[in-house]
Amino acid sequence: METRSKFRIVDLVVGLGCLALVLMTLGAVGQTGRGRAKEAVCQANLHQWRGIFLDYIKDNDGSFLTGVSTNGYWWPMQLSQEYQDWKRNRAWFCPEAVIPMMDANGRSSPRSNVFSAWGIFNTPTEATYQAKTYTMNANGLAGSYSLNGYTLKIEDRYEGGISRTVGWADLADVPEPERVPLFIDALRFDLWPSHTDSPAAIEDVTWSESNMARCCINRHDGAVNCLFVDGSVRKVGLKELWTLKWHRLFDTTGPWTLAGGVQPEDWPEWIRLFKDY
Repeated sequence: METRSKFRIVDLVVGLGCLALVLMTLGAVGQTGRGRAKEAVCQANLHQWRGIFLDYIKDNDGSFLTGVSTNGYWWPMQLSQEYQDWKRNRAWFCPEAVIPMMDANGRSSPRSNVFSAWGIFNTPTEATYQAKTYTMNANGLAGSYSLNGYTLKIEDRYEGGISRTVGWADLADVPEPERVPLFIDALRFDLWPSHTDSPAAIEDVTWSESNMARCCINRHDGAVNCLFVDGSVRKVGLKELWTLKWHRLFDTTGPWTLAGGVQPEDWPEWIRLFKDY
């Protein structure tokens, strides 16, 4: 009886250890599964935005969004009130980033990071472009994605002084549209990347002078989700961002690419182990 009892205790300990291992494994799988589910929702959002943009083009005689240059580049204000309203149109938010960095009074959250949404922006309430007035939704603007600013039709120059001639103002005339980002996970609603832009020095950046750093954010396990001009949606590796054709003169073999000679030690430590391109 004593020997049998000892074996039962050992069996119990081993069994509990196995159960703990199974639970840990299931937890890991569950976490991975939740991450994949959020990625799928994020990509579904981007597919929905493809439809929103197509509706805009259809309703505006084949023209895409413009740069509202008199008040910055507030392209979201050109959308219908229904599409602007981030409280109702949840497609504004990647499920990994649903809480805006600021409240309606402009107070910043102390826990802002790459898993935060941008906004809430509630000024300007109106903007004018080519004698047409656009009005911001009463709930302001907030979201998790950014438009490639070089797809906007503008009168003079893009942010950063780049000539409008290098942009993609006519989306029907874009060579290799599957390589041109349109809408992407980011920390601001517009982006103007340069091939010389550096990544952020730290992983939990909330803002950066580097436009590329505003979308080079680790939201999806070393990647972000992106809608391309051809209508396709896929994950983009963080280092792959420098190989996409953001505008006509963007060097896809620039200094942050393998073709341009980037070395592992050139990358900040947080991004160093991700896939190279």
